[in-house]
Amino acid sequence: MKKTTIAFIALFCFYLSVKAADRPKITDTITVKRIDTLLYDSLMHQLANGDKTGRWPVKNTPKPLPGALLPFNRIVAYYGNMYSKNMGVLGQYPPKIMLAKLKAEVKVWEKADTTTPVIPALHYICVTAQADAGSNGLHNLRMPFKQIDSVIHMARSIHAIIFLDVQNGFSTVQTEIPRLEKYLQMPDVHLGIDPEFSMKEGSVPGKRIGTLDAEDINYVNKYLADLVKKYNLPPKIFIIHRFTQRMVTNYQKIKLHPEVQFVMDMDGWGGTSLKQGTYRQIVAREPVQFTGFKLFYKNDIKKDTHRMLTPKEILQLKPRPIYIQYQ
Repeated sequence: MKKTTIAFIALFCFYLSVKAADRPKITDTITVKRIDTLLYDSLMHQLANGDKTGRWPVKNTPKPLPGALLPFNRIVAYYGNMYSKNMGVLGQYPPKIMLAKLKAEVKVWEKADTTTPVIPALHYICVTAQADAGSNGLHNLRMPFKQIDSVIHMARSIHAIIFLDVQNGFSTVQTEIPRLEKYLQMPDVHLGIDPEFSMKEGSVPGKRIGTLDAEDINYVNKYLADLVKKYNLPPKIFIIHRFTQRMVTNYQKIKLHPEVQFVMDMDGWGGTSLKQGTYRQIVAREPVQFTGFKLFYKNDIKKDTHRMLTPKEILQLKPRPIYIQYQ
């Protein structure tokens, strides 16, 4: 093994030995300047968590470029919209309270898995699906840029990264994503898309679950990869939310790029057994690259017999999610 490899692993192990409270913030966290493939493969194997199906870790995926955040860190995100208290925790509380709650949740995950640094994130729905067709006829509402600016400012105040989330409605990813290019040029801004509200068949959002095909996802993957190359950016993270098989079709045709880190996020709310089963049936059975898991502060406990899954329980999943989202 080369001396540089040994030195990198030693440095990484030293980083992990430092108490979470004493670790540097996101501006100093593990942003890899040179990808050590042995370390990367080891971490991916750890995420597989003893999976015996042969699906995880996913074979023949591209190694990330320098600056990649995954799998060297876990991301814990707050999701929502600043204009709605019902769409997620991000918009439910005044900013100072919301950010304090997020930082507390980060500490919980740091304690649950002391081997993986945790990065906070704000996952902001910047295009919301609408039951009404609206002035553009597309059944979506695009948030004003000044609102996106305010979310980015809030995130940076706690050294968090940002995800801009898109609910297409009757529009398409080919129309909506380029509108966000001035933000996606920023190294700390990443992307999420919710197929639930991609209404290709003409149904009103909320009346039927929408869908995205691998062709749509491949467009976005290439778009992001081209941005990374054009502006010399660190790799982008691309989140797709999913809780039914139909929400993502032809998953095996999804094309990955070293410039983009792809996360299939298990969406959907309910009891612990239901959520674990959905993860196994929908996400773990159709591997792409990384996985995520969404928790609902309200909907996961709607019934008296229900409770939220704990970090310990989520870390027992095969594979282990590297992206955690709270709504």
